[in-house]
Amino acid sequence: MPAPLPFASPSPAVPARRVIPLAPAGVAGRGGTCGTATKGGCGSGSSAGLPRHILDRVHDHPCYSAEAHHHFARMHVAVAPGCNIQCNYCNRKYDCANESRPGVVSEKLTPELAAKKVLAVAARIPQLSVVGVAGPGDALAIPEKTFRTFELIREAAPDIRLCLSTNGLALPDHVERIKALGVDHVTITINMIDPAVGAQIYPWIFFDHKRRRGLEAARILHERQMLGLEMLVAADVLVKVNSVMIPGINDRHLAEVNEAVKSRGAFLHNIMPLISDPTHGTHFGLTGQRGPTPAELKALQDACEGEMQMMRHCRQCRADAVGMLGEDRGAEFTSHNIDSIAAGVDAAAVAESRAAYRSFVERERADRDAATESAQARLGTTAETRLVAVATKGSGRINQHFGHAEEFQVYEVSAAGAKFVGHRKVSLYCQGGYEDDEAMPGIVEALAGCGAVFVAKIGHCPRKDLTAAGIAAVEDYAHDYIEASLIDWFAKSVAGATTIAA
Repeated sequence: MPAPLPFASPSPAVPARRVIPLAPAGVAGRGGTCGTATKGGCGSGSSAGLPRHILDRVHDHPCYSAEAHHHFARMHVAVAPGCNIQCNYCNRKYDCANESRPGVVSEKLTPELAAKKVLAVAARIPQLSVVGVAGPGDALAIPEKTFRTFELIREAAPDIRLCLSTNGLALPDHVERIKALGVDHVTITINMIDPAVGAQIYPWIFFDHKRRRGLEAARILHERQMLGLEMLVAADVLVKVNSVMIPGINDRHLAEVNEAVKSRGAFLHNIMPLISDPTHGTHFGLTGQRGPTPAELKALQDACEGEMQMMRHCRQCRADAVGMLGEDRGAEFTSHNIDSIAAGVDAAAVAESRAAYRSFVERERADRDAATESAQARLGTTAETRLVAVATKGSGRINQHFGHAEEFQVYEVSAAGAKFVGHRKVSLYCQGGYEDDEAMPGIVEALAGCGAVFVAKIGHCPRKDLTAAGIAAVEDYAHDYIEASLIDWFAKSVAGATTIAA
């Protein structure tokens, strides 16, 4: 078993396709998985379709690179309270500290308080690599607050990447400013290219000093989104597109959206499931609109995957989320304690710690790549494919006890290797040292379709329940690298050396 990690994580018509230009000669990428176009990681699975200079720019971005999300943290600063559209899946008035969904915050920040909070978080979380404005409203509805925040963060922590999320309505008016501030990553939420579909998602927009509804509103929003996307790509800003999958409304239509945004130069598409809970008070939640099943979501993602990378590791984070994807440490950094944390910050020491962490991650990446390549070399030709689940706390390792997992990462293993395809949220099986047997049926249901679950450790009772459900519990690879372990297990299972659940 390897030594403990020194930086372990705490708990309409589609135009001709625009090709992303290759980097000019002499532009070097970083080392590691995302720095090599032939190795997997960015988005999900293989990154062979992305140019080297794009891989370099998402190397440490946990939201833009599935590989980086094992190692790096993000932070959202809630400086954008207003919104210029209404979505039927959004309600920004509801907040629960234990709830994770876009638009939710516990407190709104001024730009000055946001910059101070960034320094406090950077001092406590060396994994922090990206700060973004993602709500609770739209980042460009009141643009000066967002831009002032970026100016202050750039002055205080120039090594942190900046990004923003927007619905795109106001985007064309601000691309030049976005570029000038060094914002290198922008996410646009695009749910339709057909106004007839959009009218079912957006009750109204506020544009050009007037509230507009129905087909007119959807048409304006669509045109502004496409224009903003094209302008960002022309300005060499990386664009990720988010789309909410709404069964019966835009689920079939999203393949057309995928083609439209791909042709305009977006490099990553994140198709997310609709969050539809009546307690959230959204229109869709109150009218009984269901979200997609994991199988429906994966089928659509698979259908859209091709030259454009599909993002499958999104956690649909709160607008004030702090920490690694899948965790939220925002409660540690409130307006009541930021001053005390920031007062003790030694900027030089923080910079040194962050640099040391990045060096550590590069060594881990190189070591993991070698282990994965070695395992892949032992894998023969086979047409078999299996879905498996992994309990992990981060760092790209199988390092979490079954009972402590609040989600499992799902991989598709085949002769091509181990490909990350999504995650499944579950209720904790272990609560304060006691087993919660009532949680087990929900966990088994969440793991449907998976032939095995890889864990650092698991008790006798949950192992027995999993076996009865046809899911093998595997703890032979505790604390080893995920991809290398899954490939090794798969190779042995194909050869008949391991008993596999049907």
